[in-house]
Amino acid sequence: MQNTQQWFESSLGQYLIDHEYRYFDQAVANIFGYNAVQIGLPQFNFLRLNRMPLHFSIGLEHQVSLRALVDFLPIQNNSMDLAILPHVLEFNTNPHQILREVHRILIPEGHIVISGFNPFSLWGSCHYLQSSRHEFPWNGRFISLSRLKDWLKLLDFEMAGGRLCCYVPPFKQEKWRQRFKFMEAAGDRWWPISGGVFFLHAIKRTHGMRIIKPGWKHCLDTKERMAPATQKLNRTSTMRPGIENLRRIDDEPS
Repeated sequence: MQNTQQWFESSLGQYLIDHEYRYFDQAVANIFGYNAVQIGLPQFNFLRLNRMPLHFSIGLEHQVSLRALVDFLPIQNNSMDLAILPHVLEFNTNPHQILREVHRILIPEGHIVISGFNPFSLWGSCHYLQSSRHEFPWNGRFISLSRLKDWLKLLDFEMAGGRLCCYVPPFKQEKWRQRFKFMEAAGDRWWPISGGVFFLHAIKRTHGMRIIKPGWKHCLDTKERMAPATQKLNRTSTMRPGIENLRRIDDEPS
């Protein structure tokens, strides 16, 4: 039986990782901030094109930067600008807790990018085969895209993007995947919900927040309202100079 690393080193595993790199490279390249964390699969640097000053990985694997449980992250509240979760939720017994922890550590307007296996696909069907249900990755608890969106919505995340890929059946032999390569090109058009892998990009929203902009317009409006009054005073003093002289005379002591 193959372990996780052996499966990713196989031909099928490399096919999957190539697609993962393609999406994560495009998704994280233009997300800006200071701190980014990758939760899971530390042997693959999916943050390689992100330009934030601090990148690190967290998990229980030996290759991680910080070794810790992913459902109880030792990270300060509201401190991360970006968190990516490549195939973490379906291989953990408490995916809800992981999402809650990610929501806790993200700053308002922080980003989360998730990848997972689609249960309603040819890849997902392998989970139900007796011969493979105990092997990685088919032994995971695959989460549907609609259910994951509901979970994120409950945590006040707003969907910002996503896609599906890997429409070719998960054949172990490269020659068979090449024969069905036409399915990859036609998948997005003809059966978009049947991709073997989905990606989801969401942003943390905070209720009651609003962007405070400089009050330039208010200052200009105030000046415009004051201008006519100044002009009126000038006209009064010019047209009726005798009034000021009378007031001065009255104010003098007799």
